[in-house]
Amino acid sequence: MVSRTRFDDSDCPVARSVDAIGDWWSLLIVRDAFDGSRRFGEFQRSLGVAKNILTTRLRALVAGGVLASVPASDGSAYREYVLTPKGEALFPVIVALRQWGEQHFFAPGEPHSELVDRRAGHRLRALEVRAEDGRRVGPDDTAVHKVSAD
Repeated sequence: MVSRTRFDDSDCPVARSVDAIGDWWSLLIVRDAFDGSRRFGEFQRSLGVAKNILTTRLRALVAGGVLASVPASDGSAYREYVLTPKGEALFPVIVALRQWGEQHFFAPGEPHSELVDRRAGHRLRALEVRAEDGRRVGPDDTAVHKVSAD
């Protein structure tokens, strides 16, 4: 079996992030957690993933501090998975992937899901990357600078 390349010691934040949550099952688990799934069976039904794969991904997300395994809210012997603050911080990432997918992978008029503001009932505005002064910025407006250890 080929071992997976690890990036947890990389100096690149994108590489470290992909190392933590970069496979599709993990991202879809996080998506489902935002949509209210909490129990193993709920994730399994939604995703249709094999139980051994789901178990492995849930354990990794718990070990990585993205999810926490807590006693079931109904007092049963089951465990539930809830987003930690670290996991909740993935919300803009999930929204960005959703909006990118809506824009690039559906034909006009093709049915798909959309994320709406619960209070107003409207679609969310497209995410934008902005500079500190509020200007919209794109790839040509940015550069990567290394931060030295203090």
